Amino acid sequence: MSQDSAAGRTLARREIHDGHVGSFGIELVDLPNGQQVPLEILRHPGAAAVVPMHEDGSITLIQQYRHAGGGTIWEIPAGKLNPGEDPADCAARELAEEAGLAGTLTPLLPLLTTPAFTDEVIHLFVARDLRVVPIAPEADEVIEPVRLSRREVEALIDRGAIRDGKTLVGILLAWRGMR
Repeated sequence: MSQDSAAGRTLARREIHDGHVGSFGIELVDLPNGQQVPLEILRHPGAAAVVPMHEDGSITLIQQYRHAGGGTIWEIPAGKLNPGEDPADCAARELAEEAGLAGTLTPLLPLLTTPAFTDEVIHLFVARDLRVVPIAPEADEVIEPVRLSRREVEALIDRGAIRDGKTLVGILLAWRGMR
């Protein structure tokens, strides 16, 4: 396996686990400084996330149970890309499944989540012109959508209740687009 980039080159990869979230392995990498090092890397198919922005400036967030995150956290609707799926289609699907909403999507930013150990990119969108559709969370999702005013969202951020990176970045970018 050889993956070339400006950051270095993958010389070899030893697969440890290939699962639902992605494939985890140890890669021998030739760094730009000439050093060769083994790196633990999670290869991820990518994801999409969407900020549901209502006409009055309120946002629908979801409270979702995340075992790895230590319990229920505040998030924007998001999900993993299916093979060959367009990120906008994924964002629309997740918006409906998790928040029971549909709307007009505008791309915000492709976000690198944790580039120290994964190649995951989450494609961020804002959804406007929202309308209600049937909610349909997947079997492993424990979700409650909550519509919050801008002031309520700011209060959650100020007290550290919103800790999810994609959510914080998505909200910031969506708010900046409102000016």
